[in-house]
Amino acid sequence: MNRFTVLVSAPESHSAVRSAALQAAESIAELTAGSTRPAPHVIDLAELGPALLAAQPGRDVADALERVADSDVLLVATPQAHGSYTGLLKVFVDRLPELGLGHAVAVPMAVVADLRNGRNTEDDLRVLLSDLGAWVAEPGLMLSEAELAGPRNVIEAWADVAAQSLRQALAVNPPASQAR
Repeated sequence: MNRFTVLVSAPESHSAVRSAALQAAESIAELTAGSTRPAPHVIDLAELGPALLAAQPGRDVADALERVADSDVLLVATPQAHGSYTGLLKVFVDRLPELGLGHAVAVPMAVVADLRNGRNTEDDLRVLLSDLGAWVAEPGLMLSEAELAGPRNVIEAWADVAAQSLRQALAVNPPASQAR
């Protein structure tokens, strides 16, 4: 059984980015794991807030870091911020050790103002996840802010394409529980 985590780095908790990320996680899990899939665990970084900046991480931040590091599948959702991913995400992943995602298959999801010039956000997210050791699934999901009001059709079309790549990545990348 794959441990699936959704990591949301929108600056506000329970955001539209989170809702879309959960829809994406459900769609991809349905196509890769079928009816045996557990619900993904959600980490909403906005809920951790200032605790992310503490010199020593509290139990909530440490638990979130452990959950992310132990994930077999990690969907990372970020809105575009100054042309890239959010600082909230950067602060969080800076606490992970080098290659801290070495057993995860990561699925990048970027929400951008304009699809015509938002590709760099998804690319930056892909590089970040890869630098942390994750096997980054192709293609990532990119949504425009306008699509957040009703993302279901875009997400389902993406999931139909991404599911095969994710299944292949999971087949060659053993779950973290088996790799230890």
